Amino acid sequence: MNVLLCGACGRMGKNVADLAAQSGVTVVCGVDVRPAPMPFPVHANFSEVSERADAVIDFSSPSGLENCLTYCVEHGLPVVLAATGYSPDDLARISRAAERIPVFRTGNLSLGINLLQMLVRKAAEVLGSDFDVEIIERHHDKKKDAPSGTALMLAESVNEGMHASLTPVFGRHGMVGERTKTEIGIHAVRGGTIVGEHEVMFAGEDEILTLTHSARSRKVFAAGALKAAQWLQGKAPGEYDMHDLLRGAL
Repeated sequence: MNVLLCGACGRMGKNVADLAAQSGVTVVCGVDVRPAPMPFPVHANFSEVSERADAVIDFSSPSGLENCLTYCVEHGLPVVLAATGYSPDDLARISRAAERIPVFRTGNLSLGINLLQMLVRKAAEVLGSDFDVEIIERHHDKKKDAPSGTALMLAESVNEGMHASLTPVFGRHGMVGERTKTEIGIHAVRGGTIVGEHEVMFAGEDEILTLTHSARSRKVFAAGALKAAQWLQGKAPGEYDMHDLLRGAL
């Protein structure tokens, strides 16, 4: 399979490039606003691309989403969207594109994180509103968006499990009053070179259950992106995520 890699010169782009050959994937070219030497051609924008690809993997940023989707729709290419921090307008744009091409989007490409989602949903279902839920996410000091897309995914899993709509509280400061049963705390920590850590705490009376996941390298996300691009081959237009890929495997 041949892949066009958007955001090719960033941290994740380089990880995808390193793992591609081991996965039977060829990166035919990249697109990056700051082209740098790579083992394949890297273009500053999609208008320069002449190479033929079977899929696009996008590890850039929401600012490049429109150009990426336009290119994919024009060429009928499936796309794996691995960035986070999309706005409501971005999400609407993604949905429109998915009417014409297969679009794979997830806040986290790690198998472990997606399993954590399932466990969190089940814990929320069993423990219910008797337990207060707090989510803590930790990332490196270069991460631009907060909270992480994964933290928001986990909060959604809590709501699904409790059949509720808890109000997110993003950090606390000052005299905020007593914690209510209708809120879910989401806290972002930034520092050093932390790849990604997520903790979901269920705090009840006299007991605490904590579910955690720690990514020790970015390779887990790169491997997930490559697997998703291969899985998308031959799929009908629509929006897909890691749960679709894993369905029947877990």
